[in-house]
Amino acid sequence: MNVLNNKIAIVTGATKGLGFEVAKKFFKNGAKLALCSRSIKDLFEVKHILAGNTDSHILISQVDVSKPQDVNNFVEKVKDRFGTIDILFNNAGVYGPKGLFESCDLDEWVRTIEINLLGSAYVLKAVIPHMKRQKSGKIIQVAGGGAATNFPRFSAYATSKIGVVRLSEILSSELKEFGVHINSIAPGFLKTRLLEEVLNSRPEVVGLDFYEKCLTLKKTSSDCFNLPSELALFLASNKSDGITGKFISAVWDAWDLFPDHLSELMDCDIYTLRRIIGKDRNKKLFDL
Repeated sequence: MNVLNNKIAIVTGATKGLGFEVAKKFFKNGAKLALCSRSIKDLFEVKHILAGNTDSHILISQVDVSKPQDVNNFVEKVKDRFGTIDILFNNAGVYGPKGLFESCDLDEWVRTIEINLLGSAYVLKAVIPHMKRQKSGKIIQVAGGGAATNFPRFSAYATSKIGVVRLSEILSSELKEFGVHINSIAPGFLKTRLLEEVLNSRPEVVGLDFYEKCLTLKKTSSDCFNLPSELALFLASNKSDGITGKFISAVWDAWDLFPDHLSELMDCDIYTLRRIIGKDRNKKLFDL
């Protein structure tokens, strides 16, 4: 069953890693695709892999998501070509500078925020009005473990991803009455160019423990993309109706059970960013 039959899905950062795997998953399940990346050459390659010489169901466009005009032009092309936008998989991102914060190049640090957080916001700002008008839409924001836990030596990346999650929470409240659902995902540890970036760095820069973790992952043969791409498909489909404003781990959360416990899930603050207070850890003496 093609659960996304004839749905129009935008995938940013669509030529590598998770973006490519999700594009494949969406296309296989019936979606028509609008793919963007900074490399037009890679986009043509992906298009050929997915659809051969057929072009009626895939639109490609060279886009730098940190440039609002690029983003706006792309979204208008999608509207002109397909008439609607049903799904946004907001994926484009970089690790940025690595190492201790005070040793990071500030321009590179800011550039990471521009791509990961502002780039995400630019795409959202361009897409949301269309979804509000049609009173429907599914948005999946790629965050990552850096938004959920302390991630030393990757301060720009982690800071940007925390912003992505909080923005998604805010938008879930603002868009709920319009039938637009937005969630963030932590895809887990992936074999991507970001992994290679870490391994090409010195262990003392990225941290010995993290370097060794990446080295171990590279040596494994497991399919690290299956769970996050299945989660993306779930959140893009009608199966996830009613689920919004959550930060979901592809690896650690039983998201396939969410529809059977929807009220319980949505009536509490699990899978959200919240401040931990004393009573949450049985240390009430610290609370007034």
